[in-house]
Amino acid sequence: MNNPSETDPWHKHYAARRRVIACATVIEEMLPLLPANVPYEVLDFGLHINPHELKKTLQNKVEEASPNVDVLLLGYGLCSMAVVGLHATTATLVIPRTDDCIAIFLGSCNAYREQAKKEPGTYYLTKGWIEVGDTPFEEHQKLVQKYGEAKAERMTKLLLKNYKRLAFIDTGQYEIERYQAYSRMTAEKFGLRYEELQGSPDLVKKMLFGPWDHEFVVVAPGQTIQYTDFARVSRP
Repeated sequence: MNNPSETDPWHKHYAARRRVIACATVIEEMLPLLPANVPYEVLDFGLHINPHELKKTLQNKVEEASPNVDVLLLGYGLCSMAVVGLHATTATLVIPRTDDCIAIFLGSCNAYREQAKKEPGTYYLTKGWIEVGDTPFEEHQKLVQKYGEAKAERMTKLLLKNYKRLAFIDTGQYEIERYQAYSRMTAEKFGLRYEELQGSPDLVKKMLFGPWDHEFVVVAPGQTIQYTDFARVSRP
């Protein structure tokens, strides 16, 4: 995987000057694998609340980094259309062809689609989401502070009414006991069935080392990321 064939049209880029721009949740999975010579920048997860602001911030970061690298690796998915419209004048953009980062944690788009088909009402957690506070428990605590326990309880139940399962994704990149315990506690608190899923670093590895195949959107300098780029693509 670290030595892609020269028949791969992107092989020359794998050893080029690269930089990672990633969400705070995704970088947790990238850091254990990131080569020491590849710089990275982490963006606040809270930007997801406003996709327009996330798009604006990403474009600014792309423009800042583009003149100094050959390839920009974006640790994001489609993310509520936030990446649509991004472009770099002098660098190639590479981004996983996923709706969001769940597929990144599970290791492939197919793995995510299988889970979505099997258990559509699933709330997913990883170390990164727990660290940034993007969990039902943390959101509930905010509602308690603002509205009181009784009203917060009703609001949280309404927000989670379509969820039946809470799944902790174990990507094997860190000590997980604390995160498992937190996830179990959250599931019990809100009456969700707890389950652990085996994640995979495969998609992160491919992003960092290639090959950039059908699971990635690769945009040449001067071109723009389009929504249609994220259409499902059959395996060659």
